[in-house]
Parts: sequence; C-alpha cells; structure tokens
Amino acid sequence: MNKLTPKVYGQYFNLLAFFSKRKAAQKAFDVFSTVRKGRVQPLQADYLNNAKHQVIETENHSLQTYQWHGAGETVLLIHGWESNSFRWRNLISFLQEANYNIVAFDAPGHGHSSGSNLDLPLYTDCIQKMVETYSPAYLVAHSFGGMATLYGEYKYQNQNVEKIVTIGSPAEFHELLGHYQKLLGFNNRVLGAFNKYIIDRFGLEVRDFSSSKFVENNSKKGLLIHDELDLLAPFHASEEVHTHWKGSRFIRTKGMGHSMHQPEINEQIVEFLEE
Repeated sequence: MNKLTPKVYGQYFNLLAFFSKRKAAQKAFDVFSTVRKGRVQPLQADYLNNAKHQVIETENHSLQTYQWHGAGETVLLIHGWESNSFRWRNLISFLQEANYNIVAFDAPGHGHSSGSNLDLPLYTDCIQKMVETYSPAYLVAHSFGGMATLYGEYKYQNQNVEKIVTIGSPAEFHELLGHYQKLLGFNNRVLGAFNKYIIDRFGLEVRDFSSSKFVENNSKKGLLIHDELDLLAPFHASEEVHTHWKGSRFIRTKGMGHSMHQPEINEQIVEFLEE
C-alpha cells in the first residue's frame, strides 16, 4: 500500500459497514491477509536451487519445500510475513556445519508456493503438514512464523518436536489488529464486526489468538530471541511469552533489528539445539 491507499480502504470499510457489517469485516480480513511481497527473486532463486525441491500438496495449496540433507536431527525452518525460505541462508550455513538435516518451506502466497493470502490458522495448518511429512525434532521460526508455530504446538502437541526457537515474533493478534485499524483508520463498528467474523470463521476470539496463552501448558524446551529496538514486532511480546512458558529461555539483544541474521544469533541457536 502507498501512504494514501490505507485510508481509502478504511473509509470504504466504514461506508460498507452501514449496509453490511459482515461484508465489511470480510473485506477487511481479505485485505489484512493479502500478501504483497515475498516471492522468490532471481538472486534468491540461485541460492535455493542448490536445495532438493519438493512440492507438498495440502487441501487448498501447493507448498514449495527445500531440503539440505544432513545426518543429524531434522530442523524445520519457518519464515515470517512477506518473506520466503531464502531468509534462512545464514542460519543454514551454521546448521550444515553441525550436519543437521534441514527443511524449509514457503508459506501460501510466499516464495514459490501457491495462493495470495495468509492467515494464522492457515499457516499453522501448513506447518503441521510439514511436521507430519518430515518429522522434525526442532522448529525454528521468525516473526509471524513464530506465532503460527506456537499456535500449532498448542493445537496439535506434536510428540516428535523437542525444541522450538522463535526470533522476533509477535504474540498477540489483538495488537496486530489494533495496528491495522490505526493504519487504515476504520471505525469501531468495523472492528467489532471483524472480531465477530474471526469468531464465526475460526472459533476463537481475537484475544484468544495469544502466544502467551498458547504456551501455558507447553512442556517443550524453547528459545525466544528478541531485540529491544525491534520496530516490527514489539519486544514485550517475547517477554510475555517467556513468563508463561516454563521451559523457555529468553535472549534479549539491542541493535540487531528484526531479521537477526548475525553470526552470534545463529551460533546461539545451534548451541541451543545441540544441548
């Protein structure tokens, strides 16, 4: 969206809500879940072509996967919003040195996978498909992928998964929705309709999509990494998750940004997996 477009959307939703709150909510959700970038670029393709490619079919999507074979445990890498599997290139080098079997995949609407929209329950179900297909012992997820991963463990409680790493991940859907409302400027009539739409479609209220709630009974070992100056996902998100997740460890950084490709971060991830 350019700077003017979001407000135009907001005004449209406000007007539409006078005639049909349900339709306004549906349109608002469609815009919210539309993926606008994250497809594989030529230079990224050069790197990803070195992996073994496989397409995994789900009920509604074709998911592109990439595998770098190793003799060790399988690590599943889960990227964030408007990204793709290329974002893991630096960590993959560290994992290869430790001889892990590495699997990454592109979410719906991202990379080489099908679709143009992505939401939390959809991403969670796609992650579960990968867990069932590749039986990873370890999950490493960035940003939105981290929230989807923790929801997946809450929902499916996979016995083969032993450790989970999240990097710069948001935790509360209501915070994401609040930012969306502020960006577009739609009114509380639309917001209320949006909340009802989420309940009707997914069976949970917006505030129930909470990583802090998801991890309360999570017995897996976890590593949460978050930068204090993260401009895209609030630092307090991982702090809160850590307080609710008994088996977690929390690493705070300062000045490393949201993406966290630095060698010291990757070293700490590998060290955690090898413990």
